[in-house]
Amino acid sequence: MSISYGALAGLIAAVAFLILVLFTLPLIVRVTKTMKKVDATMDSVNTAVDDLTKQTSVLMKQSEDLLEKSNALLADVNGKVTELEPVVKAAADLGESLSDINSSSRRMVERFSGMGIRGAGIGIFSSLVSRMFARCKRRRGED
Repeated sequence: MSISYGALAGLIAAVAFLILVLFTLPLIVRVTKTMKKVDATMDSVNTAVDDLTKQTSVLMKQSEDLLEKSNALLADVNGKVTELEPVVKAAADLGESLSDINSSSRRMVERFSGMGIRGAGIGIFSSLVSRMFARCKRRRGED
């Protein structure tokens, strides 16, 4: 029985291929297990990302609602501040007027303290009238 060189070369090649397959088979099995673990990990990651997306969506909706309520509250407060502004201005003007009257009355008392009661009363009255007249003129000029 004689084997030709070509058949011998084919047999050697087949044995070499069998040895190669036997050595790479454990590697292929490990790679397959690793890929299964990677696939399971990716499934877990996808599930976690989906849950996170849902929770983020809920959180964004709640934040949006909170911002809308805050904007409405701010608009309401701004409207009330606008309504109160004339009242505050009037109170400030009243305080200023009372302060002016107080300082005027002090000056009158100091000025007319040496006069009699009747002379002091007339002086105070005339001074108050002239100051009120001047104030009315100033306010008409401001408007």
